Amino acid sequence: MPANLPPQYSKAEEEFRKAVSPAERLEKLREMFRLLPKHKGTEKLQSDLKQKISRAKDEIEGGKAGGKKGGVSHRVPREGAGQIVLVGAPNAGKSALLAALTNAKPEVAPYPFTTRAPYPGIMFYQDVRIQLVDLPPISADFFEPWVPSLIRSADAAILVADLGSDDVADDTEVALARLAYVHTELVGTLPFDVEDETIQHVKTLMVANKTDAEGADDRLDVLKEWFAPKFPILPISLERGEGLDDLRLASYDLLGVMRVYTKLPGKPVDRTKPFTIPIGGTVLDLAREIHRDFEQSLKFAKVWGTGVFEGQTVKRDHELHEADVVELHV
Repeated sequence: MPANLPPQYSKAEEEFRKAVSPAERLEKLREMFRLLPKHKGTEKLQSDLKQKISRAKDEIEGGKAGGKKGGVSHRVPREGAGQIVLVGAPNAGKSALLAALTNAKPEVAPYPFTTRAPYPGIMFYQDVRIQLVDLPPISADFFEPWVPSLIRSADAAILVADLGSDDVADDTEVALARLAYVHTELVGTLPFDVEDETIQHVKTLMVANKTDAEGADDRLDVLKEWFAPKFPILPISLERGEGLDDLRLASYDLLGVMRVYTKLPGKPVDRTKPFTIPIGGTVLDLAREIHRDFEQSLKFAKVWGTGVFEGQTVKRDHELHEADVVELHV
C-alpha cells in the first residue's frame, strides 16, 4: 500500500471491506478512487481500483439481468502472481507464443481466427508462476464483444505484432483503436493524472514476433517509429526460440510485483512457493496475502534481506523488498 494515504481513504477502505451488497461495494470503491492522491506512487493502486470498479459494475449488471439469456461472456479465474492477456491482430502468433511459454496446447494454425475463446496457461519465471491468457484476435472486421472486459480485468497485457506482415503497424493500430473506442487503453506506463474512472488503462508490453521473417528488420524499424514512444518493444522469434528468456523477465517486471519468501519459527525457509505482493508492499500486505485473518492477529515479523540485519524484528508497516525472507508472528 502506498504511503501517505489520507485517513479518509483508509476509512473508506475499511467500509469497503465490511460492505455486503455489490452496490455498497461499488459506492465505496468510487469514494476510494476520489480520495486517492493522483501521482506516480499510486498509479498501480489507481489501476487496481478501476479494475475493481469495473468488476463491481459487471456484478451489478449481472444481477439486474435476472437470469435472462444474454450474449456470450467468459471469465478466467486468476492463477499465480498475476494474469497477463495476449492481444493482437490475426496471425500475429499469440497462440504459438502461449504454447512456447507454457504447457498449454492451443490450436496453432497458419490461418487466422483459430482462437475463439480465452485459453489460459501457466508460465514460469524462475520460481514464480504467471498466468498467460490467449484471446481472440482483433481486426477491423472481427472483434469479440467480451474481449475488452477480460483485458480490463487483467493485471497486464502483451500486445503481439507480426513482423512477417507488411501491414503490421496498421493492424496493430486498428486493434488499439477498437479497444480505445470501448474505454480500454493499452499503455506502456500507467498514467497518474486521469480522473475518468470509465477509462481502464492496462499496462502493456509490445512483443514484435517473427524477427526471422524476410524484411522483419525494416518492419521493426517502422514499429519502433510508430509505437516506441508508447510501449516498450521486445523483438522475438518463436521459430528460432530467440528472446523468450527476456520475455519471461519482462512479463514478471510488467506485473509490478516482488517475491517474498516465508518461514516458520525454528524452521528453514520455504523457497518452493514464494508469495508475490506489489512493489513497495509491507509486512501487513504479505500477511493479508497469506490469510486475511492475519491482518488483525499479526503482532510483528522478523526479516532477512534488504536493509535489515539477519532476523531483525520489524513492525507491521515495514516495507519489504525482492527476495526478502519473512517470519510472521501472530
